[in-house]
Amino acid sequence: PGCEMSSVATQRLSTKRQTLDEAYAPPANFLEIEVVNPITHGVGKMRYTDYEIRMRTNLPVFKQKESSVRRRYSDFEWLRGELERDSKIVVPALPGKSLKRQLPFRSDDGIFEEEFIENRRKQLEQFINKVAGHPLAQNERSLHIFIQEPTIDKNYVPGKIRSN
Repeated sequence: PGCEMSSVATQRLSTKRQTLDEAYAPPANFLEIEVVNPITHGVGKMRYTDYEIRMRTNLPVFKQKESSVRRRYSDFEWLRGELERDSKIVVPALPGKSLKRQLPFRSDDGIFEEEFIENRRKQLEQFINKVAGHPLAQNERSLHIFIQEPTIDKNYVPGKIRSN
């Protein structure tokens, strides 16, 4: 009977050890994208705001595990257009163009007002997280260019990324 007891005890130990290993296992796949640090450049008609896109991930499909690039609204429009054309995913909407805010003779700063920029920043962050979180979008070269390349090559060849 003493023999049976020790096998039960050993079983218990081994299940415990397993959970300890699990505790130290590498974290599950993650992809974090932040849209931060809006900066407005230029004057008059040449004025525009861009945002820093910061990414951290451990997904094998992304070449760089951390990246930071600056993008303006029209770059988001470019990405959305590319994905709509090339991928099978339903691309979420971008925050509106807000043409009313671009009219002259406004008493406020229009699209360069802090509150507007902050709202747009949040919406762009939601947009890029929805897109990048989509498994099909993650294989699209346009998304990788958008998130990781310092400048967007508008003449790139669309296609899928093969992760090794």
